[in-house]
Amino acid sequence: MTPGTRLLVNARGERYRFDPGSLSLELMLTGGPGPYERYEIAHAPSDLADWFTGSRLALTAPLTDVQIRPAELAALKTLRDSLYRVAPALARGEAPSSDDLALLNDATGATPRPVIDPETRRLAWAPPVTGKQLLGAVARDAIGLVAGERSGRVRECSADDCHLLFFDTSRSGNRRWCSMERCGNRAKIRAYRARTETA
Repeated sequence: MTPGTRLLVNARGERYRFDPGSLSLELMLTGGPGPYERYEIAHAPSDLADWFTGSRLALTAPLTDVQIRPAELAALKTLRDSLYRVAPALARGEAPSSDDLALLNDATGATPRPVIDPETRRLAWAPPVTGKQLLGAVARDAIGLVAGERSGRVRECSADDCHLLFFDTSRSGNRRWCSMERCGNRAKIRAYRARTETA
């Protein structure tokens, strides 16, 4: 599977692929506050380190040596929880709170450092990639969604029973579904049935 694309399972046990289009929105798939606690996968630093190896950071270069300390795991979860307030506000065209923006600003700093692997002469991340660097990468990505050239393109899936958030990478800027494989396909089936019933 392409890094950044995640395999999700709905309440009926059906599996589908979902690419949120952004590292910060992708991090939200690891769990979260309140009702999202049941989806938590980052119970230990190693859990989140393993998860990052399949993140969209691996589109640039493989992540092979990720080391997250317990305090860094807590900081990443705090940032992730703030994204549950920031991203829906962006999708609704609202301004995120100044407290959440301050948290994003404070989290920026070191990010993974690209290097050329001397053996393969390919791009790599300088080892080890730390939790602090990952925190900085996620925060910078989120800042780009709020105020960068990518602002104004965070969307919520149009399906009534889906609340997944994604960065709209479509050329026209009118993507409606989290995944054509799931919600888009269900909408097409409903529209087809409605047309055939009226005919």
